[in-house]
Amino acid sequence: MSGPGKSTPEDPWPVRTLNTKIADWIHRLGQVWVEGQITQISRRGSKTAFLQLRDPSADISISVTCSPAVLDRCEVPLTEGIRVVMAGRPSFYTGRATLSLRVTEIRPMGIGELLARIERLRRLLAAEGLFEPALKRPLPFLPHGVGLITGRSSAAERDVLSVAQGRWPSVRIEVRNTPVQGPTAVPAILRALAELEADPGVSVIIIARGGGSVEDLLPFSDETLLRAVSQARTPVVSAIGHEPDHPLLDLVADLRAATPTDAAKRVVPDVAAELALIDELRARTAGALRNWVSREHRGLLGLRARPVLADPLRMIDERTESLDRTLREVRREVARFVGHEEHRVESLAARLSTLGPAQTLARGYAVVQRIHGDDPPEVVASVGDMPIGSQLRVRVADGAMRAAVMGTDKKRDA
Repeated sequence: MSGPGKSTPEDPWPVRTLNTKIADWIHRLGQVWVEGQITQISRRGSKTAFLQLRDPSADISISVTCSPAVLDRCEVPLTEGIRVVMAGRPSFYTGRATLSLRVTEIRPMGIGELLARIERLRRLLAAEGLFEPALKRPLPFLPHGVGLITGRSSAAERDVLSVAQGRWPSVRIEVRNTPVQGPTAVPAILRALAELEADPGVSVIIIARGGGSVEDLLPFSDETLLRAVSQARTPVVSAIGHEPDHPLLDLVADLRAATPTDAAKRVVPDVAAELALIDELRARTAGALRNWVSREHRGLLGLRARPVLADPLRMIDERTESLDRTLREVRREVARFVGHEEHRVESLAARLSTLGPAQTLARGYAVVQRIHGDDPPEVVASVGDMPIGSQLRVRVADGAMRAAVMGTDKKRDA
């Protein structure tokens, strides 16, 4: 809606006209680039993100809206406090007379650019697998020697040496002092790393610095240094001591320590604690051995108390008695059986003798046998078997006689 060119007390503009004219004028600005500091970020749903952009030099701010995809496309994660430049169009909402900036691109400034470069390198090395846990080498329990790369007369050096020697007084530490910031830091650290790698007495290497700004820590995110550390045969500990922003060395190293002091504790064992642990383990071992001996002794006593071991011959004696008893029973049964059979045999013999031919002969009977030359005699039972002249053998109770048939008398019927 468009109103008259000028407003007067007699012909004032409605609020809607004023707001519309302001909106038309603002919209004619087109796209602008704005620099500021993000003080608030809010994602509402999946369609719109709300930010607050503040002027670092004045107490002035403006509301910013954008698609969440704009935030996701940014080279570094956007956080409150980061300085950026934004490209967008000013927008005036006539309903509530509010001004906002609808942006389509956000770029980090200053430190943000450094973080963006580090982020790109991080993604590259991650894609190559340099951060994989499988590549991490374990630290030795008792290192032959410890290599330390740090700044000369720095707090990090003092912390590592004091803590390490306090935990293990005889530990050997090979110190290589190098710059830890600036353009000469990386070449110097690489030379020190190569020297310690070549030393067969060095079992682990600590790269230490006592923290600092993002710019100060740039050498520890240098690609050449990171690749050298990943290819080192000796385990490397990163002890930069800077919690908010981790340099990429923390991801490539075999172990990240929170501080140089923490690195010394992780690398060098506490001799006093280890000796105390050995004493404790020895005491526990001795106690376990005594308990085992006591348990086995009780077991042996229990075994000896069992009847079979307390009196080993008892079972044999019991079986011997049982065997003797059984043998007596068997002998008694055999004797009884034999006596019964003897009695039976005697009875049968008596019956046999009563019914036998000898008894018959004793009662006056005789057995007549016919003799045929050399053939065995044949018992005759009929007169017809003894023709006249036949040679006979007549057996009686007390002997036998020979006779010849002179005649025969046949049995007469009654």
